[in-house]
Amino acid sequence: MNSQFSSPQAGRSARSRQRGVGLIEVLVAVLVLSLGMLGMAGLQASALKAGQSSHARSQAVMLSYYMLDMLRTDRAGAVGAAYNMPATCDPDAIVNNDLSGNTRRHWLQSVRNTLGQSDTSCGAITCDAGGLCSITINWDDSRAGGLGNQTFTTSSRI
Repeated sequence: MNSQFSSPQAGRSARSRQRGVGLIEVLVAVLVLSLGMLGMAGLQASALKAGQSSHARSQAVMLSYYMLDMLRTDRAGAVGAAYNMPATCDPDAIVNNDLSGNTRRHWLQSVRNTLGQSDTSCGAITCDAGGLCSITINWDDSRAGGLGNQTFTTSSRI
């Protein structure tokens, strides 16, 4: 018989060398789990930013179509350049109180309310005598993880 394993002292020293291995396994498992949870949180934050950016672009599309519909209702004013407006960010800068001025002021206020009250939330309208109108909307998308200033332009013949 081998004397190395026959003594009770030898068995205890092997067990004492194993002491703490279970704790190390638990710590490694907790570390792997916490890294996975951090990755999931980062993925969720990234998805949220992309969703906000997509929502802002959808709102810009709807606002540009809204203005095109307004131009179609007053085609004579639109082709007569009554609605033409350079890139404007302040709704109060539109001073005329006729139909075109009130429509542009209301639309620009909607752009700012929907896409943010920043200095970059602006709109521009150009219509030529042939009825080709372009609506341009600018907004700041840096908070949603975008590239900063975004521009959306819609052109249509009214």
